[in-house]
Amino acid sequence: MKKRITYQIDSFTKEKFKGNPAGVVVNADGLNEYQMQQIARELNNSETAFLFSPDGTDCNGVIRYFTPNTEVPICGHATIAAMYAKAIEEKLDSCILRFKTKVGILPFEIIKKDQDYQIIMTQGSFELSPPFDAAVSQKMITALGLEKSDLDERCAIQIASTGHSKVMIGIKSRAKLNTLAPNYSDLATLSQEIHCNGYFVFTFDSDDKDILTYGRMFAPAIGINEDPVTGNANGPLGGYLIQNKLVDFKNNEFEFNGRQGEKIDRLGVIKVKVSIEDSKPSLIQIKGDAVVVFRTEIEI
Repeated sequence: MKKRITYQIDSFTKEKFKGNPAGVVVNADGLNEYQMQQIARELNNSETAFLFSPDGTDCNGVIRYFTPNTEVPICGHATIAAMYAKAIEEKLDSCILRFKTKVGILPFEIIKKDQDYQIIMTQGSFELSPPFDAAVSQKMITALGLEKSDLDERCAIQIASTGHSKVMIGIKSRAKLNTLAPNYSDLATLSQEIHCNGYFVFTFDSDDKDILTYGRMFAPAIGINEDPVTGNANGPLGGYLIQNKLVDFKNNEFEFNGRQGEKIDRLGVIKVKVSIEDSKPSLIQIKGDAVVVFRTEIEI
C-alpha cells in the first residue's frame, strides 16, 4: 500500500466549482491500469490524470488519462490540472516540462506569477477530415436536436483533432446552443459509425468583445454526456477556423478566447493560440488558469 497524493482541480477558471473538474494523482508510479481505472471511476470526473516518473532521458515524465470507464490518449483540462498540481506540490518556478503522452512527447509550460500558476499546453499535430456527407450530417443534426436552419452555413461539419478528435458543428445562435437537449444514445451510436466520440457545437454569437466563441461538447460514447470546458475541442477549433478561412490573422498567428460551460453553470475560458505556416495551422496551444478544490491521499 502506498499513499497516492490526489488532487481535485477545476481548470480554465479561478473560481471553485466552475470550469472543468479533473482528478490528478501526482505520484502514480506502480499503479496498474485496473487501479487507475478504479481511481478514475471513484473520483468520477470526466478525466483523471496520472503522473509517472520519466521512462527515458527524452522526457520529464509520463502522463496518462482515464475517464470513469476508459483510457483516452490526451486531455486538455486534465493536463492543465496535472501541471498545476505538480507545480504546487513541487513549488516549481516557471519552466517547460516535456511529458510523454499517447500522442507523443509534448511540452507543457508552467508560468509562475504572483505566487500562482498558469499553464500552457502544446497540443498534438492538427488534422482536419473531409466534411461529412448529407446523410451522416442529418443524423448528427437530428441527434443533437438541431434543425438545418440553425446551422452556420459558413461552417462545414467535419472532424478536427489535435490527438483526440471532435466533430465541429457551427450554429448561428447562443440561445439555441443553450437550449440543446441531445439524444445521447443516438450520439453514442453514431460515434461508432464515424469513429469519433465528441461533438463540439459552437457559435460566434457573443456579446463580449474578448470572447470569440461559445461552445458545448458532448461525448456520451465515452461516458461524458456533456463536458464543461474542453481543451481538446477549443484547440482544434482554432485550427478548423484557420484552415477553413473563417477568421483573419496577422503575423502568422491567431489567438482567441473560447467560453464554455454556460448552460451547466461551470463557466470557463480557454485562450487558444494557433501558429500558421502556408495558411495552415502548424502549432496549437491552449492556456488556462486552475484552482485547487481539494488535496487528499488515497492508499492503494
